[in-house]
Amino acid sequence: MIRILKNGRTLLMLAALFVVSGCSSSEPEAQASPPPSAKAATVTTVQPIEFEENAILPGRIEPIREAEVRARVPGIVLHRTFVEGSDVSAGDVLFEIDPASLKIALDSAKGKLAMAEATLFDAKMLVDRYAPLLKSQAVSKQTFDAAQAAYLSASASVASAKADVANAELSLEYATVRAPISGRIGRANVSEGMLVGQGDATLLATIQQLDSVYIDFTQSVTDTLKYKQSVKGESTHSTKLIARLDGYDKRFEGKLLFSDSQVDEKTGNVVLRGLFPNPEKVLLPGMYVRVEAVQSYSSTAILIPQRAVMRGNSGAFVYVVNDQNTVESRSITTGSMSQNLWRITDGLKSGDKVIIDNAAMYQAGEKVTPSVKLASNI
Repeated sequence: MIRILKNGRTLLMLAALFVVSGCSSSEPEAQASPPPSAKAATVTTVQPIEFEENAILPGRIEPIREAEVRARVPGIVLHRTFVEGSDVSAGDVLFEIDPASLKIALDSAKGKLAMAEATLFDAKMLVDRYAPLLKSQAVSKQTFDAAQAAYLSASASVASAKADVANAELSLEYATVRAPISGRIGRANVSEGMLVGQGDATLLATIQQLDSVYIDFTQSVTDTLKYKQSVKGESTHSTKLIARLDGYDKRFEGKLLFSDSQVDEKTGNVVLRGLFPNPEKVLLPGMYVRVEAVQSYSSTAILIPQRAVMRGNSGAFVYVVNDQNTVESRSITTGSMSQNLWRITDGLKSGDKVIIDNAAMYQAGEKVTPSVKLASNI
């Protein structure tokens, strides 16, 4: 039963309510709201690269060659012909020792040689004279044997006298002291007027070859073995070293020559040696330097930005985007850091897409729209 209200205003309100209720009853149910759009995610594609892990190690400079110039004959130093601290060439005259006594010794040796040669001549003539007489038995066999023995003795005397002459000539040559190698000569240990070579080979000066130098540095045996293992089978791997001096901007490049075959029992370190070109003679023996040496090497290392790595209760992990553009959590093992990059030793492979920006705002299982950023820009 429909109740009719007398009040006109009331009738209008009821009519309006009827219209509204009638319309809503004929409308379909409200549609569900559309799903939110997928988040944008900045990713980088994992690509294995060649990687070296370096360490800074202390080292000392050693000359590539060093020669001690010594007086090999006794005498008074007459002249010093070089400038201390200058570069000399092999064969340059450095000192002159008074040769007077050496010349006398040479003349004496030559005189003795002449006497020995005269004796040899006389002995030979006697043997030649006795030889035909022995056949006719004009001289006895004993007499001939004695003459022949005298000849052999005279021959030996000549040989000895020649050796004495050669020795005297060599001593006279040693009176002029020459540089045995090319290099930089240090200070002179003697001056003009000093007696040298009397009883021992007096040290006159030292020459060091500095066009190239050695740098000896130490490394733990553990790191040495790790490095050898990492480059095993890598025939093309470089053994480049870099040396730096404190307070000097320029760096010096060299190469690793070898590591010592013996381990220091006290420190557990081994000594390694590098060869460094030194054309400007900046590197001097005894200098302390810092050597940047390779600790490990990989031709297929995986590096990702530090900001992409997160850590939870189960360890380090990253978010990767799969082929369906869905976020996945991936546990990883981190190695060393290089600038702002983590080296990943386990958990990632070539081609994986790792979220690198604002990784914490994503969740595993959600859809994203990946935007690839090149490795050179990360």
